[in-house]
This record gives sequence, C-alpha cells and structure tokens, in this order.
Amino acid sequence: MPDSLNAHNDYGSESLSESDVDADPFAQFTGWLRHAEAQGVYEPNAMVLATVDPSGQASARTVLLRGIRPNGLEFFTDYDSRKGRALAANPTASAVFPWYRLHRQVLFYGEATRVAAEVSDAYFATRPHGSRIAALASEQSHVIADRATLEERVRDLERRYPEGEDVPRPSDWGGFLLVPRQVEFWQGRTSRLHDRIRYTTQDDGSWLIERLQP
Repeated sequence: MPDSLNAHNDYGSESLSESDVDADPFAQFTGWLRHAEAQGVYEPNAMVLATVDPSGQASARTVLLRGIRPNGLEFFTDYDSRKGRALAANPTASAVFPWYRLHRQVLFYGEATRVAAEVSDAYFATRPHGSRIAALASEQSHVIADRATLEERVRDLERRYPEGEDVPRPSDWGGFLLVPRQVEFWQGRTSRLHDRIRYTTQDDGSWLIERLQP
C-alpha cells in the first residue's frame, strides 16, 4: 500500500475569518489567486470542473480559468466534448481550485452557459498558432483509431494555415461562463479543524457570508 494513504499531514495555523474576507467573493478569489501566483503554484488558474450528463453520470476534469467576470468564471472548450454536451443538457456545474501547497481550496457551485460568439472569437485569436490548429484538428472526447490519424490531420491543417496566417475558430469551440450561487473558501488548519467560509448569493444581489464546520 502506498505510504501516502496513511499520511497525516499538519495543514498549519494560518486562519481565515469572516471578518477578514472581502464582501465580494470574486474580489476575495482574485486576491487568493494572485497570492498563489506569487507563491509559485504551478498553473494556479487550473480548476477541476465537475458536470452531470443527461443520464445522471457525473464526471470531472481539469480546465484552465481564462477570465474573471463580475458575475462568473470564464473557460473555453469544445462544445461537442463530453463536458460541452453535459453542460448543454444540464448547466449545473462546480469547480474546485486545489492549491495544495498553500493548504487552500476555493469551490464554486452554479450554472455554466455559453458566452457570446464574439467573446470566443476574441479569445481564440490570442491562442498560440499550434493551439488553434489543435482545436481545429481534434474532435474532443470522440474515439479515434490512433494518434497517427490525429497527427496527419494536424499536418494537413498546418499546410492549409501556415504560421502567421489566421486560423478560423471551429464553430463547436468556445467559452462558458460559470455563474456561481455559492462560493466556498477553505483554509487548512491543524488537527483538521479547517476554516470554511461560504458565500451564498441573495435576491438583492448581495452575498450572505457564513462559517461552515470542518
């Protein structure tokens, strides 16, 4: 059995108090994200996104956060991928930012809907040439015979759209905005008495801030 299964690490004494957090969860999150960047956390904008498909099957995967809006989190993907199809049928989703080195997590619970086409166009244009080619070549989450088939598609597209030329955004590729109903900030503490501060959106647009037991 791996030793890690029996490990009992101490998560430290740094605290998180209701009186210390910002009234706006997005401002609080932005501050924590900047701290994670400053501490050298690898891919601090990586989030584990969970969805539920029409059959009720839950699935999770890591995606990259690409925008923080006043009301939500923006990420981009293939609309015909497993997560894209799940979100089209059931927009309920959750996202977790697991910053292990800092003994911190941030959890978002809400609904994800497609962003406007012009938003997707603008972001797609900022991607490296190779990433745009890959998005055009890959039918994400669909079965393919072998890697050689995919690489041949890439070579064909590279000949059609050489470096320096515009690569069109695939019609089935674009952004989602995850608009949360709840946001939880988790700070690890000694003896598993962790701090958990939850924000819940109210009808008037304000946020109710509460402490949860660990």
